[in-house]
Amino acid sequence: MSDVSAVAHEEEAGSHGRLMDRVYRRQRHFYDLTRRYYLLGRDRLIENLSPPPGATVLEVGCGTGRNLVHAARLHGQADYFGIDISHEMLASARRAARRAGFDGAIHLAAGDATRFHPYAVFGLSRFDRIFMSYTLSMIPDWQAALAQGVCNLAPGGSLHIVDFGQQERLPRWCRALLQAWLARFHVTPRRDLDRALRVLAEKLGADLEFRRLYRGYAWYAVLTLPPAQKNA
Repeated sequence: MSDVSAVAHEEEAGSHGRLMDRVYRRQRHFYDLTRRYYLLGRDRLIENLSPPPGATVLEVGCGTGRNLVHAARLHGQADYFGIDISHEMLASARRAARRAGFDGAIHLAAGDATRFHPYAVFGLSRFDRIFMSYTLSMIPDWQAALAQGVCNLAPGGSLHIVDFGQQERLPRWCRALLQAWLARFHVTPRRDLDRALRVLAEKLGADLEFRRLYRGYAWYAVLTLPPAQKNA
C-alpha cells in the first residue's frame, strides 16, 4: 500500500470510528435491551463456536461485550479477545466484562477490522475461532474485513458469521420497512456475502456452511480452514 493510500485508509477508518461513536454514544446504554429482539441468531452462533480447551477466540466488532460474556460463560475453557472501532462501545464492553467477573479474562482493544494485526495488539499470531455478529453490515469495506478475518485464523480454525440477510422469503412490505429502518443506523445487508464466502472457501480449500435463517431475515455462515499439514 502506498503512503498516500495508507493515509487515506487511516482517515477513512478514523471517520468511521467517529461515526460509530456518535451513533452509539447514547444507544450503547440500552443497546442490549433493544437488539435482543431483532439481532437473531447470535446465541446459535455462540453455541456453535465449540472452542477446544485453551483455544483463542476473537470477536470482531465486539460492541457492548454482550456476546463475549455469553461465550465466556458457555465455553469457559477458552481465552477471549474483542476489538471494536468505537471507543464508546469498548467502554461498555469493559464494564460488562467487569460486572460479569471476566475482567482480565476478556481482553479488549480498539481496532479496525480491515487492518487488524493480532500480534501488535494482543501478542498473538492467529486465533482458533473468530466471529462476526451483525458486524459486516456496518463496515464500509466489509470484504476487506472478511479477508482480514480469514488471514487471522489458525490452521483448522473457523470463522463464524451471522448478519442481516436479504429477507428473501419475507413479504415485500416487510423487507422495505426493515431496510429503511436499518439504513437509519448505517446498516447495509451484504447481498454478495454468500458469493464472497464461496470464493474465499474455494481459494483456501476451506469448508463452508451457509444457511438462511428465519425466511432470509438473517444469514449464518461458518468457514473452516483445513488443518496444518504434517511433515511427511
